[in-house]
Amino acid sequence: MVKLPQSSLDRTFAALVDPTRRAILARLEQEESLSVSDLARPFAIKLPAVMKHLDVLDDAGLIAKSKEGRTVTVRLHPGPMEEAMTWLRQYERFWSERLDRLAAYAETKEIALRKSENEEKPR
Repeated sequence: MVKLPQSSLDRTFAALVDPTRRAILARLEQEESLSVSDLARPFAIKLPAVMKHLDVLDDAGLIAKSKEGRTVTVRLHPGPMEEAMTWLRQYERFWSERLDRLAAYAETKEIALRKSENEEKPR
């Protein structure tokens, strides 16, 4: 199989596929920077697995790592995420209208359900 070079957008979306990596990014969004040990602490996976996730995020440009002594610190780098959002906005008009229709449908169904529940209650 031929392996084609990935664009930065491909690497960003590939990195975002995994829920552990999204959770790491969410933690980094809350904190300015965290050590690898602090990042790994809440996960039920071993440190080497966390390191692999960090390598994927680093390859996608979503994080920046720095090392001071034996401590590796990680911080969020939002540039690739902004590029992904720009790309997604190009298609927003296609799904935005559909989501509006879905929301209206759900509201109609909820109103009908409440109405039927109120009619069934004994007085």
